[in-house]
Amino acid sequence: MPAETPEARELSLVGKVELRIALTDSDTRLETVLKTYLPPLLLKLASDYMSVRNKDRLDVLPIILHGLSINAKESPAHAAKLFNLFLKLLHDMKMPERGSEEDSCLRAKLGFATRTIDAEFVSTWLGKVFLFNANRSGMRNCQGLSVEDCSFLQLQGKEDTWMSNVSGGMNLAETKIIAARFLASGAFLDSERFLPALFASADTNSRLSDIGDDILKRTTPTTSLEDPSLLANMFQVYLGTRGDDGSLPARVPLQTKILAFLGRSKRAASFVSQSTQIIEEGLAPLENRNGNAGPNSQKQGLETSKLRGQIFAFTNWLARISSPTEISAFAPTLVHSLRNYIERQGWPQFDDNGTRPSAGELSSRSFGYESIGLLAMACPNELLLEPNLDLLRWLLNSLSTDPSGKDISLSIEQALGSVLGAFGGDLDAELEASLTALFLHHVQLQIGDVEDSQFKIVRSTRYVAVRFANRCLSYENTTARRINIFAMRSGPDERREVLEEAKKGLDPYWYRMLNPPKEDSIANDELKKTHKYRFPKFAELIEDFFGRNEEGNTSAIGGAWSRLANAYSPAIVFCRCILLYEALESANHAPIVDVDWERNLDALVTNNEEAREILRNYLRVTFTTKSKKRMALEGYLRATYSGMINEVVGGSNRAGDYLLELCSLSPDSALCGIVDDVSMLRNPIFANDHALQITASHIFGLLASHKESPQDTVKNLLQTFYQKINSWRQAVGSEVFQVQGAVLAVAFCFSRSSCRGNLSVDYEDHQQKFVLSILDILNDSRDKELQNAAIVAVAELSLFAILLPSTIPLPHSSLSLMGKLKEKADGGDEKAIMALGYFATQCKEEHHKTSTLSQIIEMLYKAHEIRQPEIQFAVGSALSCAALGWGSKALIATLDIEGAPPQAPERTLTMTTMLRKILVDCKTTKPALRQASVIWLLCLVEYCGHVQEVQSRLRECQAAFKGFLADRDLLNQESASRGLALVYKKGDQALKDDLIRDLVGSFTGTTAGLAGNVSDETELFDAGALPTGEGSVTTYKDIMSLAAEVGDSNLVYRFMSLASNNAIWSSRAAFGRFGLSTLLSDSSVDGYLAENPKLYPALFRYRFDPNSNVRSSMNDIWAALVKDPSKTIDLYFDSIMDDLLRNILGKEWRVRQASCAAIADLVQGRSIEKYEKYLSQIWMLTFKVCDDIKESVRTAAMALARVLTGTLTRSLEAGESSARSAAAMLKNVVPFLLSPSGLESSAQEVQAFALSTLLQIIKSSNGKTLRPFVPDLVGHLIALLSSLEPQAINYIHLNADKYNMTTQQIDDIRLTQVRGSPMMEAIERCLDFLDEDLMPDFQRSLENAIKTAVGLPSKVGCSRVLVSLSTRHNFIFKDYANHFLRVARKQVIDRNDTISSSYAAACGYLARLASDGEILKIMDYCKALFFDAEDDGQRLVSGDLVHAISKYATDRFNSLAGEILPFVFVAKHDVHERVKTLFSETWSENVGGSRAVLLYLREIVDLVTQHLGSPRWSVKHTSALAIADVVDSSGEEISDSNAKIIWPALEKAVGGKTWEGKDTVLKAFITFVKHSTMLKVNKKIGDQMQVRISRSSGGTKCQERQNSPEHSTMIIIRESKRNNPRYRQHALACLGEFVELRDSVDMYPQVYEITEPVIQEALSGSGDMDIDSPTGGPSSKSISEETLATALATLLKSIHPKSRNELDLISSLSQSIELVTKAISSSGHRVLLNAIYDAEKLLFEELGALEQMTEALEGVLIEFVNSLFSPANQVEQTRIKVADAAIALSSFARRGQRIRSVLERKIAEAQQQEPSITVQQSLDLAKKALET
Repeated sequence: MPAETPEARELSLVGKVELRIALTDSDTRLETVLKTYLPPLLLKLASDYMSVRNKDRLDVLPIILHGLSINAKESPAHAAKLFNLFLKLLHDMKMPERGSEEDSCLRAKLGFATRTIDAEFVSTWLGKVFLFNANRSGMRNCQGLSVEDCSFLQLQGKEDTWMSNVSGGMNLAETKIIAARFLASGAFLDSERFLPALFASADTNSRLSDIGDDILKRTTPTTSLEDPSLLANMFQVYLGTRGDDGSLPARVPLQTKILAFLGRSKRAASFVSQSTQIIEEGLAPLENRNGNAGPNSQKQGLETSKLRGQIFAFTNWLARISSPTEISAFAPTLVHSLRNYIERQGWPQFDDNGTRPSAGELSSRSFGYESIGLLAMACPNELLLEPNLDLLRWLLNSLSTDPSGKDISLSIEQALGSVLGAFGGDLDAELEASLTALFLHHVQLQIGDVEDSQFKIVRSTRYVAVRFANRCLSYENTTARRINIFAMRSGPDERREVLEEAKKGLDPYWYRMLNPPKEDSIANDELKKTHKYRFPKFAELIEDFFGRNEEGNTSAIGGAWSRLANAYSPAIVFCRCILLYEALESANHAPIVDVDWERNLDALVTNNEEAREILRNYLRVTFTTKSKKRMALEGYLRATYSGMINEVVGGSNRAGDYLLELCSLSPDSALCGIVDDVSMLRNPIFANDHALQITASHIFGLLASHKESPQDTVKNLLQTFYQKINSWRQAVGSEVFQVQGAVLAVAFCFSRSSCRGNLSVDYEDHQQKFVLSILDILNDSRDKELQNAAIVAVAELSLFAILLPSTIPLPHSSLSLMGKLKEKADGGDEKAIMALGYFATQCKEEHHKTSTLSQIIEMLYKAHEIRQPEIQFAVGSALSCAALGWGSKALIATLDIEGAPPQAPERTLTMTTMLRKILVDCKTTKPALRQASVIWLLCLVEYCGHVQEVQSRLRECQAAFKGFLADRDLLNQESASRGLALVYKKGDQALKDDLIRDLVGSFTGTTAGLAGNVSDETELFDAGALPTGEGSVTTYKDIMSLAAEVGDSNLVYRFMSLASNNAIWSSRAAFGRFGLSTLLSDSSVDGYLAENPKLYPALFRYRFDPNSNVRSSMNDIWAALVKDPSKTIDLYFDSIMDDLLRNILGKEWRVRQASCAAIADLVQGRSIEKYEKYLSQIWMLTFKVCDDIKESVRTAAMALARVLTGTLTRSLEAGESSARSAAAMLKNVVPFLLSPSGLESSAQEVQAFALSTLLQIIKSSNGKTLRPFVPDLVGHLIALLSSLEPQAINYIHLNADKYNMTTQQIDDIRLTQVRGSPMMEAIERCLDFLDEDLMPDFQRSLENAIKTAVGLPSKVGCSRVLVSLSTRHNFIFKDYANHFLRVARKQVIDRNDTISSSYAAACGYLARLASDGEILKIMDYCKALFFDAEDDGQRLVSGDLVHAISKYATDRFNSLAGEILPFVFVAKHDVHERVKTLFSETWSENVGGSRAVLLYLREIVDLVTQHLGSPRWSVKHTSALAIADVVDSSGEEISDSNAKIIWPALEKAVGGKTWEGKDTVLKAFITFVKHSTMLKVNKKIGDQMQVRISRSSGGTKCQERQNSPEHSTMIIIRESKRNNPRYRQHALACLGEFVELRDSVDMYPQVYEITEPVIQEALSGSGDMDIDSPTGGPSSKSISEETLATALATLLKSIHPKSRNELDLISSLSQSIELVTKAISSSGHRVLLNAIYDAEKLLFEELGALEQMTEALEGVLIEFVNSLFSPANQVEQTRIKVADAAIALSSFARRGQRIRSVLERKIAEAQQQEPSITVQQSLDLAKKALET
């Protein structure tokens, strides 16, 4: 048996100790074992064997942690060492995978399951580790930690505890991260993790905060924020514990997070002192805070703004949820602090320091105002309801003078809105007086005024003042009503909301709506007696509005006019309403206060005889007693008079109407105060406003006929009017209006003067002339308005017995007058109709058809042909006047003076005859006559019902009206119902009883019914008025069938009785006026409803019928039949729901629409349990109906869908309280929304609403509720990104060029839309709900979505999801990163570049989490894409992928740089520009310089060598360019080792055909020859070249060829012989460089062989046409010139004098000079000359090395000299090169006499002609060189 190894022995010992510890069964035995074995066990931590150390650490952990909390109490120093040891052990502990079995057992293994006190202790101290900061020099405590805590973590003050460079020290940052990972393990419960995770999440180290956020997200839902100890800890960490040894307040980010949680706890409000301290310190100025006090002491800026915003949010939270006791304890203090905070910023304006307040300051100011409002509302008694109104006054002043901006003003208004409710109760007199004065002040402020505080008003507070006045002050407060009036002073220029609010304050109904009584059951009569709702006193109102009225003093009214301005008319109107109400209330005849209160007042005053009499008596009594009320009435009278006079220009004048109304009802004595001002009426009488003219003329008639009127003034006015009337034929323009006014004024004056008996002496004469004039006007004038004035005059004169049939002057007659009036009446002129009626009052009753009265009545009868129903009411009034004269109630308002009406001929038979005819006509079949007859009968009953002739025939009238109840015309029904009501009112008790019996019989089936008998085919309804499931109820037979559906024959007969009188219940008018609902509401109607519940579903559905009449009637029947709707609906809920679901898809659209509305009403407000079983069916049917053919049905279905959505979202938002119901609804709703009936529906409306609903669900749900649906939701939402994209986008994409756009621009826009899409936000929210358990399902869903996605939006959406998972959810996604990297890799290849780039970016993010192996696989994939690509697109994708990984996973990229960068280097030489850019950026971002290529030299060369033989030219060229770049990047000297690596690939790259860019490779070859240390100049290359070749065949021959001396020469010669023109010029240049390097080798013959044909070709083609390059390069001529220059230069460079004998040298020089001379003479362009001179300079310098000059050589050189100076007119640069060449030749030319003299002469000649100093100097040097 082999001996046991030391490692195994130590492992065995550790295991035995572990066993002994595990077998202990008591604390005593455990203590004994530990004393014995713990010290040696700890020594094993320093074992030489890793396995022993790891096992020992894992075994020691439970031992160390056992009883650690007790140790801390007994010996803190010992506990600190143990805890420090525990932290060290964590560094070597491998954390189990989250969710694994090992993770689940970790809590038990560590002993925390049985000793939770230790778990709590460890988690608490881990939280303190997260708070600890060891870098605060000189500080004994930390933020959130006391001195004792810091000492514990530093081993009782050992400073090197957290120094990682000291033995035994630890790195604090890494320790925190490891501790956070341990905290996330299964060792702790959520309640133990919460607070430490909160601390970690606010750390500045993102690695730690990410872990903390992840833990916090998981623990928050299960953590109770109402735990007192948890709250206490959070408050303590936030505030610190103060004192020298206490803890400092937490850092600002942590404070912000703590406040966010405190702001969700109701119990936090009970920590009054701590909450107050947080807010006070948060608002305190920075200079008042020390390092231990302020929440912002560590950092300002954005974090401070966030904290302050959270402080205000916390303040608002406290104000909302605190109990009255709690809030009264801290609200006053906080409000004071908030005010101070705002005032310190500068109040009401920011301090003017030359800078605008920051956004943070403005936001804080807004929050401050809002918080003040909330706190004040919650604690009104201490803060608001005090006599000085300090806080309210401050807020109002802030609103008016704070110029900080709109957002600030909205916050102030919100604060004011918050405190408004505090003043809604009954206020004491002192407080109400203070409020009144405050609001009155603010309603009068104008923008630009300077306040008492010397600040300028920048904002109107009028609306707020009016609103507060309406809510805070009682209705009887006259100043409050004056505030309403003052708000209207600007008229139409005022803001609409101000005017609306002011009107509400004046209307008693809307005032009560704004201030509802606390008890809803208070009756109207009781309500008006309470202080809050009492009406203001009329006398006080007049005094407040218009000033005190004193006899003979009119200045008050004038002052009111200027003070009230545009509000003068509203003030008059309100005072008039109060006067009328006060008068009617004195006789208990006032109308109830409802929405039509003012209109009802008008109706009473106009038509009600009793009300008018009450008003007359009230005014008579008031004006006859000297009192304050009388003074007020006189003031009102003068105010209305002044209003009418002053508003002449303003057009319509209500003041004049009310003045006329008051004059008509007042005694004559009341008018004495204004009769003296009658002359002031002249202007309104002559005004161009017809209504004003009539009003002013009428008032003139009343005043001018008064016995106290100034007779001279009246006489003068009448004389003016006579003159105007007499000139009517000549009047034009404005004069016509004056004639009209004169006619009206005289008519009213004569009529009232006649009635009062106050006639002037010359009355008769003027009266006759006036009558003749108006009759002439009526007959002859063509002016319509003038004729109307004449008609009014005829009516007034006739009514007051001035114009009689017998007094009509010739040539006019009664017949002509009636004919003219009839002509006007036939045209629908109501004035003419009434004039006929008034004229008839003065006609005698004669018993023949030719009498005047009979003719007038006949004319009125014929007016039924006028097809205007409203005209028939005028005809009815005229008929009543013709029948009774002044006895008709239609003339109630016409008698406007004291005394009896004028005498008129008696009537005996006219009424009887008229009534008989109309009753007969009511039965006619002619629609027009039938309608007119019922209206006339209604008028006769209403206006003449008091006379015996009508009383005796009321039963006949009743029967006639009953006959119209079933009429198809709604107006006839309305008229009949009103007529029956009048019959009931005017009849005796017996008649009333008969009518009630008739009604009851109609509804019980005991009589034939109100409308008579009907047959089966009698049409009772319009088609579609009463829809059924298969059609529409129209006939009596249909009603029988409908009723039969109920299933009970007894019920059928009773329902048929209702149906036979359909007009009664299908017409709102007919139904409401008889009290039928009262009759039907009696459940004792045989009790059949209780026995037949089938009626309820149908009746419930009909309540929502589209027909308004049916709907209204059914609602009334429902209200009548159903006493307790809630109970009834609950009882029959299933029956109702089944009926609605059955009918929602019915054939009749009305049924479908009604069913939708009914279901919406049925489900609202009911628990989900009630209709949970129907929910899926409801959603399915709803969405089906959303695609209905009828628009109104679709609208109703969408409304139902919105109701369902609202119910669902409210349940989701309610949180835990509605979690069960929300989960139940989601269980039904989400699958449906994702089904073909929802998101996949073909109907766009359905699809859109399903999406909207889904987005709301996602937004409102919490993780626990929505989590099960996340996988399916994400998949569907991704697919929808494309399907919901507008089709127009695809069209534009296909036709981008038509819109001057590129497809990429459009794709960029689409990409932006996807990123900002609400669906993308919803997807992100769904991702936030993921957990480990859900990830397998989510993996399958997301993978399917990726594979099946169609369209750019969906594919980009998939990539965005992968990015989000890799960044924001990396903890749960890490295990799936490899898989999704493989999935995403397959999606990168796409025809759309945007999609490819998006997936490439996703791969980059995924690489952060992927394994090294997977990253290397994707790099292999990139290489395959690049090297095996069929097109540029795949190489572009490869570049995108590599660049994305480099950019988004930089650390992972760098760790694998050796595997990746060689490929990047090669690929960055791609010929495609975009591909090249991507790889170049990747290379430059990851290497430090050009020499970095040497780090990866062998890998790069291997990769290049591998692909130089690629069949794809692009790859081959890229590889060649890459090896060229390797050479260029190798520096000035290439070592032998590197050269041996480079050479084979370089040689291979140079070979082959020419291609664009190959010149780069050839230049690199020259560079290699030049810089390689193994290819030294003057040595044979073959002697130095050692090439390693590994070929299986032909290797020896190749080896010999490459090792030959001339191998490199062969390469350069070969390349120089290429015929490609573009390449040839570069090859020749390289040849030139090569021969320069080979100066010891004579290559002239080869060079001459190559260059001579090229030169000759270039010279012979110099005259060819210049052709531009198709690719934008140099033209053909430019290439030819460059090639010629290069060839000549190379030829000259190849002449090495030392390497040639004399004959060969002379021969080569002769050949060269011949070609040079020819080239200069034929093409002397600058490029050519420069190249030749540079080459000659080199040649001349080499000649200088020769020992002697022979005569033959001298002769050739003279040719060179002549050639050198032959070209003329060259540029200075060229001339300098000539001089330089001359200098180079001079030293050698000194040896030959002939060449010396030639050269001297040429230099001298050149100097004489040379203008350039620089060239002169160079020539001087050449000259001196010759002389030396």
